[in-house]
Amino acid sequence: MLLSLLPTPELTQEIKSLEHPPIASPAAAAPAEDSLDWPELDEDLDEEMLDEMDAAADDEDSLPPIHPFVALGLPDSLLPTLEAQGYESPTAVQQATIPHLLKGRDVLAQAQTGTGKTAAFALPLITRLDRALKSPQILVLAPTRELAIQVAESFESYTKDLKGVRVTSIYGGQSYEPQLKQLSRGVQIVVGTPGRVMDHMRKGTLNLEHLQALVLDEADEMLRMGFVDDVEWVLQHLPEERQMALFSATMPAEIRRLAHTYLNDPAEVTIRLKTMTAETIHQRYWLVQGVDKNEALSRMLEAEETDGVMIFVRTKQATLEVAEYLDAKGYSVAPLNGDFPQAQRERTVDQLRKGKIEILVATDVAARGLDVERISHVINYDIPYDPESYVHRIGRTGRAGRSGHAILLVRPREQRLLKTIEKVTRQPVEPMQLPSAEVINARRIERFKAQLTKGLEGKQHAFFRELIAAYQSESNTDPLDLAAALACLFQGDKPLLLPKDPPPPPKAAFKTTERREYGAAAERPGKKRGERRMNFDVEMVPFRIEVGRTHGVRPGQIVGAIANEAGLDSAHIGDIQLYEQFTTVDLPEALESHLSRALQRTRVAGRLLKLSKVDDPGSLPPARRVPFEKKGKFKGKFSDKPRSKKGGGASAKPFRRG
Repeated sequence: MLLSLLPTPELTQEIKSLEHPPIASPAAAAPAEDSLDWPELDEDLDEEMLDEMDAAADDEDSLPPIHPFVALGLPDSLLPTLEAQGYESPTAVQQATIPHLLKGRDVLAQAQTGTGKTAAFALPLITRLDRALKSPQILVLAPTRELAIQVAESFESYTKDLKGVRVTSIYGGQSYEPQLKQLSRGVQIVVGTPGRVMDHMRKGTLNLEHLQALVLDEADEMLRMGFVDDVEWVLQHLPEERQMALFSATMPAEIRRLAHTYLNDPAEVTIRLKTMTAETIHQRYWLVQGVDKNEALSRMLEAEETDGVMIFVRTKQATLEVAEYLDAKGYSVAPLNGDFPQAQRERTVDQLRKGKIEILVATDVAARGLDVERISHVINYDIPYDPESYVHRIGRTGRAGRSGHAILLVRPREQRLLKTIEKVTRQPVEPMQLPSAEVINARRIERFKAQLTKGLEGKQHAFFRELIAAYQSESNTDPLDLAAALACLFQGDKPLLLPKDPPPPPKAAFKTTERREYGAAAERPGKKRGERRMNFDVEMVPFRIEVGRTHGVRPGQIVGAIANEAGLDSAHIGDIQLYEQFTTVDLPEALESHLSRALQRTRVAGRLLKLSKVDDPGSLPPARRVPFEKKGKFKGKFSDKPRSKKGGGASAKPFRRG
């Protein structure tokens, strides 16, 4: 042990000479000029020194390894939170950005959704919070309310052990009252959409004088949805001394201009996501409409040929509710979430592995690391906000060369998340039709007949045959009536067949191609830079909403509200014309009833939209469009010609999408 710790070969050789002294010679007796003059070592002292050095080496070997996140500079106090979230090692974007953000440096990061970027900016920023100060210190701008809610939930999970830290999300489409209540209580972290954040700043209900850091999440999506002007307004009204992080999947020229203008010597990070799903997994999605999600789930389980099934939900409470519903339907099912003791979780997984349980309803954290080969289907009851979570979820099936099935339940407003999943995994997710009542009833009848066949082969068949024959002779009952009575007893009060499905509502058959590119790649014959091409197979007609220029509305707010609330892709939103007291928007005519329901309680600029179809488009004031350009930003077509007050406005500026 001593020899391995000595610093030089010369010293090693010297010690060897003490242990095994060479035969003395006259030449060797004279010390060389460069040799060291070693003192004589006491044997007892030498042994004691050896023991101490051995003990010190053992202590070094026994030290626990430094946690990968702590190695990036995060404090040990965050370790329980990281472990509770199932974080074992940082992703590439976290490794690249956390050290810079901890030092207070601005960051410009190009990273796809699904790379772990929320934790990349949230974890370092919360370490610098002043918990005693009940004022916004971190502001995150997100393009949609779904993303704002997701980011706010992530912040809440990261700060749940930090007493006094409050998080709130503010976004359009929700009443101001609950948002005002949250802000008045004092919050340190605010996550919101640009338009609603700007509204609160103008009203004075969002005070950002103590802001430490601003994060622009999915900046290119804000550009695509027309929110860049709103974002720039917010940036211009923030304290000069603040940290800023900008995350974007792509870096178009407008985003780079923003970064160059508002970021101070940023650290630039580029992350390429290579995660893909296995080709042995057949991926499908069902657009939630017309049928309750639980009913749809039950139909899927009946129609699919399954072995073991894992159903992923977003919350612990949902694991209990879905499992209880399926149990009442007669399925062998068990919930699994982080509140269960480890021993119980292991027992449940073992039951699934042995076939004692057919279905497991779980959260992401509870199922992390779970490996059961017999799982044939993974059903995403709740779509994950993070595409990387989706990849991990469906990776539970299709193992060891076996084929697997992944089904995703998507609400209309969540279609954007579906597109992100397809983009990140670089694989299409096919739409699927929910099994009809006719299909389900046919399968139930087949199963009932199979049970009758099995009953004919039962051990007590002869006994019951004699018993039924005796009863038939005594009561003179028709044998078929007896069989039907036994079937009723077997089935109980639960009907065997489903009622017929109602006729489907009329659908608009969209065939849309959307392309928006920037920079040199956009230079193609017949296509201008930044141009958007749209092609509809349905007729677009003007709809009226009761909010106009006098209310301070902006086209980006209208696009965001319709896209978020109605689940309508922004490519399906046509011309927008702003009048004094109202606005007209070109939308697919076939979706009139759907849009009316979806936007019934939606507010923009504090006013209800009250969507209605324009019956006589000719009654609207004519618009003479001329090219309009503003500060080198969005290039559109606006009218500078005054209009008559007919229809509710003195003048209108049509916002031409594209």
